[in-house]
Amino acid sequence: MANLDLEKTKALNKIRNFSIIAHIDHGKSTLADRIMEFTGAVEKRESKDRMLDTLELEQERGITIKLQTVRMHYKDYVLNLIDTPGHVDFSYEVSRSLAASEGAILLVDATQGIQAQTLTTVYKALEHNLTIIPVINKVDLPSADVDSTKEELIATFGFDPDEIVETSGKTGLGVENLLDMIVKKVPPPEPANNGVTKALIFDSFYDEHKGVVAMVKVMEGEINADENLHTIETKTEIEPIEIGYLLPRMQKDRQIDLGEVGYIATGLKDIKAIHIGDTIVLNSDYQSNKDIDPLPGYHPPKPMVYASLYPIESDEFEELADAIEKLALNDSALTVQRENSPVLGSGFVCGFLGLLHLEITQERLEREFDVSLISTTPTVEYKIKLTTKDYSKIPNLNVANIEGEYLNIRNAAEFPDMSLIEEVKEPWVKLEIITPEEYIGSIMEISQAARGVYKLMEYVTGDETIKGKKHVILKYEIPTGEIIVNYFDKLKSISQGYASMDYEFYEYRTSDIVKVSILVNYLEVEALSFLTHRDNSFAKGKAVVAKLKDIIPRQQFKVPIQSAIGGKVIARETIDAYKKDVTAKLYGGDVTRKKKLLEKQKKGKKRMKMFGKVEIPKEAFLEALKTS
Repeated sequence: MANLDLEKTKALNKIRNFSIIAHIDHGKSTLADRIMEFTGAVEKRESKDRMLDTLELEQERGITIKLQTVRMHYKDYVLNLIDTPGHVDFSYEVSRSLAASEGAILLVDATQGIQAQTLTTVYKALEHNLTIIPVINKVDLPSADVDSTKEELIATFGFDPDEIVETSGKTGLGVENLLDMIVKKVPPPEPANNGVTKALIFDSFYDEHKGVVAMVKVMEGEINADENLHTIETKTEIEPIEIGYLLPRMQKDRQIDLGEVGYIATGLKDIKAIHIGDTIVLNSDYQSNKDIDPLPGYHPPKPMVYASLYPIESDEFEELADAIEKLALNDSALTVQRENSPVLGSGFVCGFLGLLHLEITQERLEREFDVSLISTTPTVEYKIKLTTKDYSKIPNLNVANIEGEYLNIRNAAEFPDMSLIEEVKEPWVKLEIITPEEYIGSIMEISQAARGVYKLMEYVTGDETIKGKKHVILKYEIPTGEIIVNYFDKLKSISQGYASMDYEFYEYRTSDIVKVSILVNYLEVEALSFLTHRDNSFAKGKAVVAKLKDIIPRQQFKVPIQSAIGGKVIARETIDAYKKDVTAKLYGGDVTRKKKLLEKQKKGKKRMKMFGKVEIPKEAFLEALKTS
């Protein structure tokens, strides 16, 4: 801080930027409420539960989806709190929070102890060189085991017993002690001292009146309301219509000081003009030197799950396109690409970090933008090495999906003929599970059934027990496609809720992936076909045709439903035809009259089957997708 004048140095020394990191449901948002109340950031009469969970969906589900910031005052210090999600699907939000912080509160539930996501977030905080303050929450509950949780923190991370803070987000117990610890241990922001004003965009959202609003941390210099700005990556000039701080409501101000976290209302209507991780500089600095080095920004992660979203009514496509664009602005992990389906019309194939991310995105689009959606079965991205460079032989080929010698595909419609395929690779993840040792056998069974490769097992706390149980960490390498559907539900079920998991992308591996085609009345329905490993193809194909038999309406003729790999049928069901009793009008007489009528009906049904078309309703289409 040698280049700063004394007044700015004093101001900078009074700033504390910190995040709260924890596993889902360990009480982050509730503790944040008590901190805000204690510091006077909100009036008691304005207080409500989970104030930083601004989305209706967050309030309903009791989970944090979006990171949120709030500026508070404690004694003569300025505290900038950045709340973070805890679910594994939203770990990218945690990364963005940590990029704007100097310290992190590690929150552990006294009734649950250390969970898989707890370990992951601590490692991320250490990568950012953050000061970590260990906190045990929910100490007031009858089931709280504070001593065991404290021993667990000491044994796992090597914390000193005296630095562990005990709190209750419900009653506010220990909040003042925690604030004193933040002021004492979290270091002030460290400026780069290169003389150029720089701010990191770590979040953004769209406001109907203010346009694109960028959440920034000023890393060097200061930003004034009357100065034009420039983004280095997107090369966008900004004439701010308003700058200020979140208290947690937006509070207009004249400038955002060095080391502070604030917002810049750009007035821009083009949401692509602002990228999370981009660097904002003064336009005057940029004009005099266009080679300014950007800040080491946030890099959005690669999506792990893909699904297509379509409007139920085709005339709502433009509304869906606008809604997805706005949602993608403040969800940098969401990737979007337009596509067309012969069954569902125009839509978008979107990339997500997990099933909860997909589910939340769909609900937000329906609630916040009033668009009714259809979502296809989640899948992963496969890499295919072809035997030919003559791409004209491959129908439905999107040249944009060719990367080097591999073709990237995300659905069965893009899967080439097997004779053109030399190799198929599927994504694998590193999976980490924390569980009481009594469930090890069951967890190993479901992991092996999911084609997981066992790597390591280690005890969390040596020979000690946590709440009367020894806890272990199981490490696996496992195909992404096997864990995105119901692996997490199975894990929670067999461990009675005690086990938790975390995963990260590892690599692509060669695998025996096949396309299972679904045929209705001997015609392939491309939109119902799917990709899976050969070992699972029979069971999945059988399940889909069985489901379709129940949900496709009966016709005047028998309808065969088949699943096939190439030309080989692996499962079949038949929908029985409606049968009209053509002999009802006969009363006795020669039996040949009855046979003649039945033969005539038989010929009519045969002719009807040849020219008849089976209409698959969208509801049946969706139910079948869920099964596959």
